[in-house]
Amino acid sequence: MGSGGDGLKALLCGKGGCGKSTLTALIARSLSDRGCKVLVIDNDESNFGLHRQLGLELPDDLLNFMGGKKDLIGKMMEAFPKGEKLTLFDQKWEIPTIPQGYVSRKDNLSLMAVGKIHEFGEGCACPMGALAKQLIQNIDLGDDDFVLVDTEAGIEHFGRGVEEGCDVLFMVVDPSYESIRLSEKISELAAKAGKQLYYILNRAEGAGREILCCGISEDRIISTVPIHESIFKAGLMGDEFLTSVPEVDVIADFLIELRSK
Repeated sequence: MGSGGDGLKALLCGKGGCGKSTLTALIARSLSDRGCKVLVIDNDESNFGLHRQLGLELPDDLLNFMGGKKDLIGKMMEAFPKGEKLTLFDQKWEIPTIPQGYVSRKDNLSLMAVGKIHEFGEGCACPMGALAKQLIQNIDLGDDDFVLVDTEAGIEHFGRGVEEGCDVLFMVVDPSYESIRLSEKISELAAKAGKQLYYILNRAEGAGREILCCGISEDRIISTVPIHESIFKAGLMGDEFLTSVPEVDVIADFLIELRSK
């Protein structure tokens, strides 16, 4: 079911603070340890820590490859009133051919950052959404390749159509009322987008897991990830995640199996 070859593109979403970035990094590490080549696309304009969790340098914003936010907004303003399709790439990229400077690499792991908010008053993140959508569609994957997309909090990425180029969606659900309510909306949006949606329960144990499962179909829950002290500490210190997490390995195995279908 993968996009381009037999690879697979997966997107993680959820409310702010639910653990999307942490789980993205852990899943990427688990897939990499299994010999898979993994490209992580950082599509959260306010997250400045994912690269440290992966043990990588933060690459330059891909937005700058496109001439910067101002130029991209100009292209969007020119295309949309005419009803023209905005086209940002003139050729497909494979993971090894991503332009240097806009990707960080180590072993089987690669990282791209769509764009970050750097300055006060610089404007909205709309150009990042448009660029992320086309970037995901533009990546061609080999047999053992995976793309993991870490999104900003909430559901704006659905409005921008970022999910269009992905094969499967994961919602990270934490034990909160807001997460339960958001899961209902994301389920609705995923269905309208024609995408498979699965759930990862994070920091949900005991009674918390029971309450969450009341509103989420059990057969759509891939894994329940408890609090791991070593991961919590590494995240707090901005250190690379080096510890294997069995509950995350389950997610990596699921993705590998899904890729082969």
